[in-house]
Amino acid sequence: MSVSVVLFTSDLRVHDHPPLRAALSSADEVVPLFVRDPAVDRAGFAAPNRLAFLADCLTDLDAGLRSRGGRLVVRSGDTAAEVRAVVRRTGAAEVHVAAGYTAFARRREEELRHALADEDCRLCVHEGVSSVLPPGEVTPQGSDHFAVFTPYHRRWEATRPREPLAAPRSVRVPDGLDGDPVPARSAVASVSEGLAAGGEGEGRKRLTGWLARHADEYEDRHDDLAGDATSRLSPYLHFGAVSAAEAVHRARERGGAGAEAFVRQLCWRDFHLQVLAARPDTATADYRPRHDRWRSGKRAEEDLTAWREGRTGYPVVDAAMRQLAHEGWMHNRGRLIAASFLTKTLYLDWREGARHFLGLLADGDVAENQLNWQWVAGTGTDTRPHRVLNPVLQAKKYDRYGAYVRRWVPELADVPVALVHEPWRLDPSDRADRGYPEPIVTLADGLARFREARGRD
Repeated sequence: MSVSVVLFTSDLRVHDHPPLRAALSSADEVVPLFVRDPAVDRAGFAAPNRLAFLADCLTDLDAGLRSRGGRLVVRSGDTAAEVRAVVRRTGAAEVHVAAGYTAFARRREEELRHALADEDCRLCVHEGVSSVLPPGEVTPQGSDHFAVFTPYHRRWEATRPREPLAAPRSVRVPDGLDGDPVPARSAVASVSEGLAAGGEGEGRKRLTGWLARHADEYEDRHDDLAGDATSRLSPYLHFGAVSAAEAVHRARERGGAGAEAFVRQLCWRDFHLQVLAARPDTATADYRPRHDRWRSGKRAEEDLTAWREGRTGYPVVDAAMRQLAHEGWMHNRGRLIAASFLTKTLYLDWREGARHFLGLLADGDVAENQLNWQWVAGTGTDTRPHRVLNPVLQAKKYDRYGAYVRRWVPELADVPVALVHEPWRLDPSDRADRGYPEPIVTLADGLARFREARGRD
C-alpha cells in the first residue's frame, strides 16, 4: 500500500484542501498529521486564546476526518523530526504541506526538505492554500511585490482564483500509527471569557449565515462599531478552518455591493501576505522607516499600561481594548482607532501594540497584525503616513448613539448621547462617582507631539 503524509499547519479543514486532495490522489493511504512544535511557543505564537481556538480546530478536523474513515495523528516535538519519524514508520513516498510565508514557516519548510533528503521521500509544497492568490502570482513590473494596495487590487481583481475543491469522501489512514490525544480547549488556561468557538464546522456555519443575513448591508455597515455587521471570520481564516479562496467564490456567487466590499477585505489580506513574503523582516522592522524616536521612560510605560487596560479616558479606545480582552477579537474600526491612538496620539512604538494584540487575538496573524499596525503607524504601506485618527470624531461617526461604548465601558452606561464620547464634559462630581479616568493626554497635545516628532510642525 502506497502512503503519503499531509502535514497540517494553518490549513485546518477538509474542504478545499489541495494538499489533502493531492495526497489522496497519489497514494492508497494518507497520514493526516499535525505536530505540536515547542518552537512555536519559543517564537511567541502560542498565546492562550490561539491555543484554545487551535484546540477547537484540531478537534473539529479530527471529527471531519473520522466521519470519512480517517483520523488526525497528533505528535509533539520538532516538526521535521516528527515528520521524518512518520515517513520511516509508514514508508511514505511524499509529504504534502501548504506553503507558508513567514520567516518561521520558511525555516520549517527548509528543515523538512533537509530531513526528507535521505528518506527517498518527496516534499510537495502547495501554494495558495491559505490565501486567495499566492504571494507573487501578481507582481508589478520591476518588483517582486506591490507596495501600494490600489494597483494590487486592480491586478488581483482581474486574476481568477483557483476553483475550490470538494471535501474528500473517504480518507484511509495506515493502521498502528501512534499519536498524542487531540488537544482540548479545557486544558488551556487564561482564555478570554468571550472567545468564540473554533473549528471548520463553526467557520463554515458563520460564513453561510453571514452571507445570507449580513452581506447586503456590509458595504454600508462594516464600520459600525455597535452594529457589528462584520463576518468575524478572521480567526477561521488565520487557522485555515475556512478557505479564503472558497469565501471569495461564495461571496461573488452571492453578489452585490456588500459581497464585493467583503471580497476587497480578502484582497487586503492577500496584499499584506505578499508584502511579508517579499519582506519577511517587516514582522519586526519598519517597512518604510520614518526615523521615529518613540517615547520611552516611566510616563511612556504608564501610558502604555493605561492603553492596554482600557483606561485612557477616551471611551471608544477603552471600549475597543476591553472588547479585545474579553473576546480575543476586536472590531476592525476599533483596531484602527486604538492603534492610531497608541502610535500617533501617545507616540509609542507600534511593536508594543502589535505585541499586545498578538498576546490576545485569536486571529493573531503575523502578516495581518504586524503590517496593519505598520499601516496605521505610518511606517508601512499607507500613502498618507502622517494621518491621525481623532478618537472623538471617529466615535461620533462610527458609534453614533454610543451603544458600543456603553457595552464595553459600563461606567458610562447611562451617560447621554451628547456626552458619552466626551465624559470629561460631565459635572466633576459625576465624573468622580463613576470611577472613569480623565484623559491621559489632550488630543491637541498628542497631535502637536506627533507632528514635531515627524518634522511636520
